Order: sequence, then structure tokens, then C-alpha cells
Amino acid sequence: MARIAGVDIPKQKRGVIALTYIFGVGKSRAKEILDQAKVDLDKKVNDWSDDDISNIRAAVATYTIEGELRSETQLNIKRLMDIGCYRGIRHRAGLPLRGQRTKNNSRTRKGKRKTVANKKKATK
Repeated sequence: MARIAGVDIPKQKRGVIALTYIFGVGKSRAKEILDQAKVDLDKKVNDWSDDDISNIRAAVATYTIEGELRSETQLNIKRLMDIGCYRGIRHRAGLPLRGQRTKNNSRTRKGKRKTVANKKKATK
């Protein structure tokens, strides 16, 4: 396995797909990286030479990825929560942020259902 940016890249996959295993690298960025490194897009990882791997590592280093990107994202969320804007309040409450309705769906944000029992009627 090739190790790039602290991630083990699967050997049997094509380079474009294998690079997407790195957090912060999608298909389009993977294509950019392989173009910068001058490596064929359809070449499998186990066919990469040591020079190819070093060129890819150098190209990947120019982007914010993995741990640095995760911490940057967390800091952005923390900033929103600290300033108390609408999105920050929704983050704090664990509710959807982008205008979705919460009456029926949004289970992934709200978590497992917490059933509330009905009030019993008073008997005469």
C-alpha cells in the first residue's frame, strides 16, 4: 500500500479513485493532483513508480487535507457557536442548519426518538 498524507491508499484501485480515500480529496481534486504530478489518470496504484508517488505527495502537500482540514472545519463551527449566530445556535441544539423542516424528518441531526407519553384524562 502506498501511504500518502498519513492514509493508506488501496493498491488495486485506479489512481483517481484511490486518492479520494484522503479526507478533503474528491474526484476533481484527485484529477488535479495527478495532472500536477504528471501521472496517468487510469494508472493503478500498484503500477506507480517511486518517482510518481513522491510527485503525488508533493502535489497533495499544496492542499489543506486530513487533520488540518478537520480541525479548520471544527474551528469554523466553534466560531459560529461562539458568536451566537443562527447557524451556531442550530449547531449547539443539534438541529439542521440549512432551512430543512424538523417536524417529520431530520432524524440524523436530532438523534433517536425520545417518546413523550400523553397526559391521562382525569376520571370523575
